[in-house]
Amino acid sequence: MVETLPVTSVWLTCQQPARDQRRGRYVPQTSSHPGKMLPHEAAHAIASYTAPGDLVFDPMCGCGTTLVEAMHLGRDGIGIDIEPRFTALAEANVALAAAQGAPGTAAVLTGDATGLLDMVPPSAVGRVSLVLTSPPYGRGTHGLVRATSTGVRKRDHHYGDRERGNLAYAGWSRLLDGFAAILAASYQLLRPGGTVVITCRPVRRQRDDLIDLPGELLAVARSVGLIPVQRCAAMLAAVRDGQIVHRANMFGLLAVRRARDEGVPVHLVAHEDVLILRRR
Repeated sequence: MVETLPVTSVWLTCQQPARDQRRGRYVPQTSSHPGKMLPHEAAHAIASYTAPGDLVFDPMCGCGTTLVEAMHLGRDGIGIDIEPRFTALAEANVALAAAQGAPGTAAVLTGDATGLLDMVPPSAVGRVSLVLTSPPYGRGTHGLVRATSTGVRKRDHHYGDRERGNLAYAGWSRLLDGFAAILAASYQLLRPGGTVVITCRPVRRQRDDLIDLPGELLAVARSVGLIPVQRCAAMLAAVRDGQIVHRANMFGLLAVRRARDEGVPVHLVAHEDVLILRRR
């Protein structure tokens, strides 16, 4: 018998543009992170799977979205990232949340999350209610662009330093192995019945080569003992009068147009998969 997950549900997490979700709530330099989680997506997960006063953990916290949204919802947070420039961003965003009166608190740690049990306070072991995170999608993203006299230039489109051991530079096999180590360690932080939420999307290496990253991560999560509960779709597009209004950037639009010109039936990405799992 083939085991299936429960019927999916849709999170309307991008009814406002991402920049509007962050405006005034995050420091302007946050735009330099190439793979930010949507604030409304993080807030929805935190509100759905935790209660005020609970502890939330993000082992790859980037610019600190999970921590900031946890603080504003009256939860406490711990985040780790391997890149010092991103933990500096996270610390600045945590400080801004505190200055704005967020009732929760958060701590940011710099280091390799595959060894997170040597980094987090011992008091956190067995006490985390929610692990909320997203993996890197490879060493580069679309980033930000600006027009110049010689064409369009990208900036802020790389995750960081490959020499430091960043999983974004590891290749798919090592990325999955590293993510397995992170989830196995995170499992020990979870309280009994605690929840893991992983946001991710399929990755296209070539126009006709689509990698089922959500499916791969689901298999990894199950291999460390986590129990699948639900698989949801978090919108990366607005819904207006029953119609999807995409928020794809210029690179996404160009990639789809070129692929279709070559006969490859590519569509714009309109959602992220959200994998929801629990500790026994």
